[in-house]
Amino acid sequence: MAFLIGNGNLSRRGFTLIELIVVMSIIATLLTIAVPRYFKSLQRSKEAVLRQDLSVLRDAIDKYDADLGHRPESFVKLVERSYIRSIPIDPFTRTADAWVPTQSDDGDNPGIVDVHSGAQGAALDGSAYVAW
Repeated sequence: MAFLIGNGNLSRRGFTLIELIVVMSIIATLLTIAVPRYFKSLQRSKEAVLRQDLSVLRDAIDKYDADLGHRPESFVKLVERSYIRSIPIDPFTRTADAWVPTQSDDGDNPGIVDVHSGAQGAALDGSAYVAW
């Protein structure tokens, strides 16, 4: 749509190439600041979920042992006896089968004594997930 402006010349509305380039460079600059922060916050939230899942599993193992006088043979036993509703999903491996149980060295009381994540890689603090 054209408008008559001033002395009768036709002028078209729109943005110049320079204006578009300036806006796009501002958006690109903002994205270079925001995107790394976003991914770091995703990483932190996954790490928080992993710590909580490990805490829940360890607590259930301890309660199972205290209540029944022996350690669970598998994580399925914790679910069957209602110590947990379901085996949590590791946020990094996205599977419930990635948990690495630590078995007891005690021949009189075998079973799971601890659990670790099977996820590869290191946390933001530099520690390995398998060491948690």
